[in-house]
Amino acid sequence: MKWPMHVVAAALVCANGAPSLRAQTLQATLVRSFPHAGIGRQIAFSPDSRTLATSSADGSITLRRVGDGATLRTITHPGGATAVAFTRDGSTLVSGGYDATVRLWRTSDGTPVRTLAGHRGTVWAVAASPDGQRIASAGEDSVVRVWRLADGVLLHTLRGHARNVWSVDFSPDGRRIASSSFDKTVKLWAVGTGALERTLRDATQAVVHVAFSPDGSLVAGSGDDSSIKLWRVSDGTLVRVLIGGSSHIYTFAFSPDGQWLASGGRGQSAIATFWKQVAGYRWSPRGKTVRLWRMRDGALLSVLADHVDDVWSVAISPDGHWLATGAEEGTVNLYRLRAR
Repeated sequence: MKWPMHVVAAALVCANGAPSLRAQTLQATLVRSFPHAGIGRQIAFSPDSRTLATSSADGSITLRRVGDGATLRTITHPGGATAVAFTRDGSTLVSGGYDATVRLWRTSDGTPVRTLAGHRGTVWAVAASPDGQRIASAGEDSVVRVWRLADGVLLHTLRGHARNVWSVDFSPDGRRIASSSFDKTVKLWAVGTGALERTLRDATQAVVHVAFSPDGSLVAGSGDDSSIKLWRVSDGTLVRVLIGGSSHIYTFAFSPDGQWLASGGRGQSAIATFWKQVAGYRWSPRGKTVRLWRMRDGALLSVLADHVDDVWSVAISPDGHWLATGAEEGTVNLYRLRAR
């Protein structure tokens, strides 16, 4: 059964139609903000939750220590960096860029390890497999490429999207890749063979971010239709829809235990957005751009209004203690998370 799109705002429609009544709250306390050169593109925590990597359109990739915010090192992806991801053991950082390449860097000292060439156009997304053996990348050329991490060999070229691919993710068991595109679809692929397993077509606008739930049973996609949709991986059934007032949801992240979800996007009205363009960031109202959700019943727990512009990336640390958000105005915010 497919649930209708006119879901009540701020509600998560569950497969049986009945939201859970269990109450619990996730609190986010702003600990610090970092200035970021250029427009921030993507944020990633290291597997041990101790390091935060941020990419920028000016090419800089900054690695910071989460505990005190100290800058550890800065790496430069020529031509501008769009996406970053750590490998499973945290020893390698993967970046994608406007120069149509995927680059591997040694995390400990920033030394370049390898450059993977083959894309035609900007690489918008990179992901590392849970088993530490593969990398997935995608972008402007509408294809997903799967590379072997050890030597950079191209294993598969996944064709099927009609337009830009904005996001890719490996399932927790490493058997599938999910990709989302400007063509309004999410596709599921078999990692071993590169075969297309399923195309999910319930979105009405571009799907700009995709991710599997921590248990791998669901895949979620968000985008320009201002919602987050969740499909059952086993059969592609749309089982849940999150709607909560954001105009364009550019990004989201599950907590590692699957109980919470943080989303980011465009929170200002059209009038506020116009005023920002006229008056600048300093005199603009704070945008309600980051939202925290409880997955059990779809409750919208809180709206964080600390950024003044669109939020392009959010990440929750693997230990579940930290939330990082990056916005177009050039700031990265770090929040301490506490469940109560």
